[in-house]
Amino acid sequence: MKYNLVVAGGGLSGVAAAVSAAREGLKVLLVEKSGCLGGAIANNLVYPFMPYWTKPYWEKNVERNYLSQGIFKEMKERHDKYVDDCKDHEFNSEYFKIVLDDMTTEAGVDVLFHGIVYDVKSEGRTITAVDITAKGQKITVQADFFIDTTGDGELFYLAGCDYQLGRESDNLCQPMTTCFRMSGVDLDLFTEERPRLQELYKEKQAKGEITNPRENILVFFGVGEDVLHFNSTRVIKLDPTNPFDVSKAEVIARKQIHELIAFLKENSNAFHESALISIAIDIGIRESRKLKGVHILTGDEIIACTRFDDSIALGNYDIDIHNPSGTGTSHRFFGDGEFYTIPYCSLLPKEFDNLLVAGRCLSATHEAQASVRIMPICCCLGEAAGTAAAIAYKTNTTAHTVDIKALQQKLKDNGAVL
Repeated sequence: MKYNLVVAGGGLSGVAAAVSAAREGLKVLLVEKSGCLGGAIANNLVYPFMPYWTKPYWEKNVERNYLSQGIFKEMKERHDKYVDDCKDHEFNSEYFKIVLDDMTTEAGVDVLFHGIVYDVKSEGRTITAVDITAKGQKITVQADFFIDTTGDGELFYLAGCDYQLGRESDNLCQPMTTCFRMSGVDLDLFTEERPRLQELYKEKQAKGEITNPRENILVFFGVGEDVLHFNSTRVIKLDPTNPFDVSKAEVIARKQIHELIAFLKENSNAFHESALISIAIDIGIRESRKLKGVHILTGDEIIACTRFDDSIALGNYDIDIHNPSGTGTSHRFFGDGEFYTIPYCSLLPKEFDNLLVAGRCLSATHEAQASVRIMPICCCLGEAAGTAAAIAYKTNTTAHTVDIKALQQKLKDNGAVL
């Protein structure tokens, strides 16, 4: 079986990579481990979109300069046709699944659900094929180019590329989190009670009555009239790339959910009629393997709002580091109008000429990845990788020697902001 491009991982980054390449005429296979597209949106219940505009996100009724456009903007606009009065950061994950199905189908992308890449074949600096398992079958797929959008860097790891796990000092990764939702919540009453509940939560945490190390109860509104979205569990000091550690983390996080629901029902009138309606299928992973590529994007570079000559995406989400070892979350916010650029060479492994890496497993330090990892930015990185693969294929060049100016112009032609 032969394709021009194989994309491993069907989150927003992978879909953007596959669709952008297919629209340029490439024969594309998109491999996704679950039964739907969307990645963090679909399987990890991640919500909402973190800010992807230059105005501070807490300011209301101001004109925003949007940094993540192109295919991401198209995805959001197509989604918003299903949902009335949907704000910039809001979305319905179920409708998003439909949108991504439509976009891949229309572009002619072959999607293989329930597929996992388990081996990589290479000759010198060229990856020649990947072995995939799906529903008990073993499938070997050859391709001219490959893109790793797995989040955990599974394809580049199997290929033997250099990488960094977690933060540089001790290899600990940002905590894993399982999101969940409750309905029947009196949102107005909760808002009124929230300061008291936060203080009581900390008191019980200090006494050991709450085992979750997270420093507060993090919730988001906008999912439904009486629905609260919780991003409040925190599992620390386990390896997101170790399947046994991840299995343990899944159980720990669900126990934290049960503990938190019991606390809320006991101590808040806002939850007397509430019910648990959903828990994410998979625990969410903020950070795991990060490529050590041609260029490693650093925290200093994004804080300086560096303008790279080979820029292929923009960002200004705060450097949001959930403590890998316990309580606390640090933030470094960008000022009004500030943004940084992400260089194309941070998508390139040193070891191969026909492999690109996009999404949260790009080549970046622990600090830089804490800002770059959000879904809108990852989507733009995927579009850049897919477009680069298409140009390289059609001009008979490599991912390393592709014409950067042509890539940037094509991205701009397709609506990206650089």
